[in-house]
Amino acid sequence: MSQESGAKAEDAAAAYLERQGLKILNRNYRCRYGEIDLICRDGSTLVFVEVRLRTSARYGGAAASITSKKQGRLLTAARHYLSSLGSMPECRFDALLIEELQTGQMQWIRNAFGE
Repeated sequence: MSQESGAKAEDAAAAYLERQGLKILNRNYRCRYGEIDLICRDGSTLVFVEVRLRTSARYGGAAASITSKKQGRLLTAARHYLSSLGSMPECRFDALLIEELQTGQMQWIRNAFGE
């Protein structure tokens, strides 16, 4: 997958989540611990979203690509982000899975993982 298709997947995911009522606060938040694709607000809840695009199911689908190692990096990056806020809002980790970008088929999994 190219950076261009990854960016298109994140654009599509952000637009989808906004249509569902979420507010996008940050995109591609990077720190030394990792990257968070989208940080959103859903009411009073802060939502960290991992966007996964898979064009082939050969190595498992999009959900299978969120390994425990990847989850650990996301959790650590989220802690880093939260430390900059000065307060601790309610949080959750969602996954937005895209199997084919052209068809717009997405699966939104709320509370996909966490501590």
